[in-house]
Amino acid sequence: MKYLELVKLYQKLEKISGKLEKTDIIAEFLKNTPEDDLEKVILLLSGRVFPVWSDKELGIANQLMIKAISKAFGKSNENVTKAFNKIGDLGIVAEEMAKGRTQSILIKKQLLVENVFTGLQKIAEQSGAGSMERKLNLIIELIAQAKPEEAKYIVRTALEELRVGVAEGLIRDAIAKAFNVDVDLVEKAWFITQDYGKVAKIAKEKGENGLKNIKITLGNPIYVLLGEKAPSLKDALESYEKTAIEIKYDGARVQIHKKGNEIYLYTRRLENITKQFPDLIELARECIKAKAAIVEGEVIAIDKKTEKPLPFQLLSQRIKRKYDIEKMVKEIPIQVNIFDIIYLNGKDTFNIKFSERRKMLEKIIRIKPGKFQLAEQLITHDLKEAEKFYENALKNGQEGVMVKNLDAFYVPGRTVAGGWLKVKPTLENLDLVIVGASWGTGKRAGWLGSYILACRDPDTGKFLECGMLGTGIKEKKTSPEDFTMEEMTKLLKPYIESEKGNEVKIKPKIVIEVAYEEIQRSPAYSSGFALRFPRFVRLRSPEKGPEEADTIERIKHIYEIQKGGREKEVEK
Repeated sequence: MKYLELVKLYQKLEKISGKLEKTDIIAEFLKNTPEDDLEKVILLLSGRVFPVWSDKELGIANQLMIKAISKAFGKSNENVTKAFNKIGDLGIVAEEMAKGRTQSILIKKQLLVENVFTGLQKIAEQSGAGSMERKLNLIIELIAQAKPEEAKYIVRTALEELRVGVAEGLIRDAIAKAFNVDVDLVEKAWFITQDYGKVAKIAKEKGENGLKNIKITLGNPIYVLLGEKAPSLKDALESYEKTAIEIKYDGARVQIHKKGNEIYLYTRRLENITKQFPDLIELARECIKAKAAIVEGEVIAIDKKTEKPLPFQLLSQRIKRKYDIEKMVKEIPIQVNIFDIIYLNGKDTFNIKFSERRKMLEKIIRIKPGKFQLAEQLITHDLKEAEKFYENALKNGQEGVMVKNLDAFYVPGRTVAGGWLKVKPTLENLDLVIVGASWGTGKRAGWLGSYILACRDPDTGKFLECGMLGTGIKEKKTSPEDFTMEEMTKLLKPYIESEKGNEVKIKPKIVIEVAYEEIQRSPAYSSGFALRFPRFVRLRSPEKGPEEADTIERIKHIYEIQKGGREKEVEK
């Protein structure tokens, strides 16, 4: 398939906002996509060239792309940078400069989807000495032979900024419509594979029977069961007839795959963290008494001296660390608390009740107190007993509790009514993405502050602004759990897209938990809502990614229920 055909689809999708119309257009395109290109097209429509769970990254920053555009089209870095600051989109910059290229380039053959896809994948494979130069040359090679409109989308894809408003839900619906299969089967297959390209190919070749027969593959993570937020412990207990209460640990949810002596570790975002946790690998080999299993647990950081839990921020240092691993193992020891099982010796546990899954865990987990153990659990329907358990969890530095229905099945990838309920001290906190900031002045010079917050639109994948945060982040660290402006600036700097005066536009990558006084109507922000007095609570990345940030629907829901949903108009 010619890449230009996919580009024309991108152009159509950019001009359309309606979800149904987009679904129809994508479905028709998929019907006519050659089988050999189907997986590639699906990934490229998602703005990526690897499945979501892959640990491979293109790793292309704006500055490298500016240099590539400069060399490909015979322009100076200064001219490209100036155009980028004015337009704010390097894809459009590449398109415009390709139109006015100073050298006449004879394009012998048109770019194919295969050329673009494999070319971008090669970029991710570069490592070691000279890798940046090789990446640069590969980008130049792709965009130099591209037509102007092709260059635009190659650049955007390489920067992971496709901007055509195609979220995962649209691709799911389009696959179902294109190949006449049940949408729920498509979604379930994706939860197990995390690869819509693979799902689409199976749907086209084998239909619904093929989707029904997709099995878990050890070493390939699945999307996990999610919990809902409960208004109170009392409400949570009254939601189910049979309840178990477990500690909600202040750590990172981890999916542990055991295949013989091989161990694979994934976060709830499906990030492969196997290399970062050699100590967890040893514990899993020693403590999981099954040949093949997938279990879930919460990893928390532990104080070396007191053996008490430490805040998640410290554990997050280990999750992203790519070097000095052994040093981090010694500095930040861990404890693992296992709470569920997804797979055991060739069979999934999706249709087994939680009470039975817990018994399965008790049989296959060898307890190593303080290191590898089952999540602390209380089976009760008594509110006083539950409150005591909850208070102890908070007293011991944990987030709260999970109230679980003992009769519930495991449904991957979904927040299931009648499954799990989270109970925390504050219901209203939101997980939001930082999309902008301002450079500080005076004693805050050199630091980013006044962060612009955004929620997620699940239909389009876009991020909608909903407030500005200026409090809760410390100027100086006075305790280990403090998060400083200097640390936030280091975290955000690699994602700066453009600057105008003191204002900075930031790629939506970093998620933070935010408390606030209330939600108000506001024309000042693209969401139509504003948080009143938002305050930083804690960093949620890398445990949570932007695709897991709270949605505009959640903000609307909270707005409607707070204090009778009274409206307050806010001036910009």
